[in-house]
Amino acid sequence: MNPFQLLHSCVRNIFRNRMRSLLTSLGIIIGVGSVIVMVAVGEGAQREIEQRITAMGTNLIQIRARAIRLWNSANSGAVPQPTQLTRAEAAKLKAESSYAPAVSGITQRNFTVSGPLGNVSAPVMGVEPEYLAIRNWNIASGYFFAGEDLQARNRVAVLGLTTAENLFGGASEALEQRIRIGTNHFTVIGILEKKGAGGNGNDQDDVIMIPLDTALYRLNNSRNLNLIAMSAAGAEYMEAAQREAELILREARRLKDTDAANFEIMNSAEIIEMASETSRSLTTLLAAIAGVSLLVGGIGIMNIMLVSVTERTREIGLRMAVGSRKRDILFQFLSESVILSLLGGLIGIGLAVLVCRILTALSIPAVINPAVVAAAALFAALVGVSFGYYPARKASRLYPIDALRYE
Repeated sequence: MNPFQLLHSCVRNIFRNRMRSLLTSLGIIIGVGSVIVMVAVGEGAQREIEQRITAMGTNLIQIRARAIRLWNSANSGAVPQPTQLTRAEAAKLKAESSYAPAVSGITQRNFTVSGPLGNVSAPVMGVEPEYLAIRNWNIASGYFFAGEDLQARNRVAVLGLTTAENLFGGASEALEQRIRIGTNHFTVIGILEKKGAGGNGNDQDDVIMIPLDTALYRLNNSRNLNLIAMSAAGAEYMEAAQREAELILREARRLKDTDAANFEIMNSAEIIEMASETSRSLTTLLAAIAGVSLLVGGIGIMNIMLVSVTERTREIGLRMAVGSRKRDILFQFLSESVILSLLGGLIGIGLAVLVCRILTALSIPAVINPAVVAAAALFAALVGVSFGYYPARKASRLYPIDALRYE
């Protein structure tokens, strides 16, 4: 049969029962659309996470204390031994690190902060002047504190935009004003530029930064740090900087080569990879669940094609009687199955694009991957071939005389 005649015949038979054809393709429409939307939302979320983590700093390395379990004979069990990072260890890293030009100790606690508009609870971070370079953060107005403020333990503060608005109603009203953190009064000397949400979803602009030594001696009355942040000289030096930091800290803590490290070091690449792996696993799971509807759609196509073979038995007998070969009948029904499936796939792709645009307009990141769209369309065609072959084969094996006698 001429390919154009075959295509014309298939389209005519499909559109002869428009509603039935649409309902038959509904499973494919839902399956293809769901897979594309699920993957788009997953990839959008993954990209959003990567951007937020990247915004945390350039070539960022973070060091945290980690409790280790030591065997205690008195209690006959392993007892966790807490450890803390110290100001001296941060100073040693700064002095001896050759791959990390910027190092800052960090301490953070929530305090009740008082301003002209009332009291708010805000995270107060004690940091060193290098912290801005590590986090790739800039000052929107005013200036950041310097080494002299650190050494003198000056009571100066730099506010995030959210905190400035909560305490003063705006950034411009906050400069050179005083706030009270706990029982200490601080002068606002700078406002940070807008940073947005962080990798954990928290508002990074809701923060107050003060000199590290001021926080340790005037607020916390402690020499312990929550973490130490470092910035490697370049992406190519990340691993070297991480290994060097581990050696320096093991020396500072007098750990032997056989001793377990009572601290952990993570770089931004590892954090991104961990977050991305979680996002990819969730996206794969959702896409697999959505893909089940493609199989359901394929079963629906097989069912309708079997019904169609039964309904058109006399037609098949007539065509065979006038010279149609078995393979012509096979291609006829197989082509109808594939066209039904592809039409459902195209409608599903169109609906998925529309849904993704609506989600993007609602500030829900959705990134359509052309490879996923092509794969979904190909899979829809394969479903048509796979589930349409049996009905087509059954139609081609009918005996002409039996088919003509069929009522």
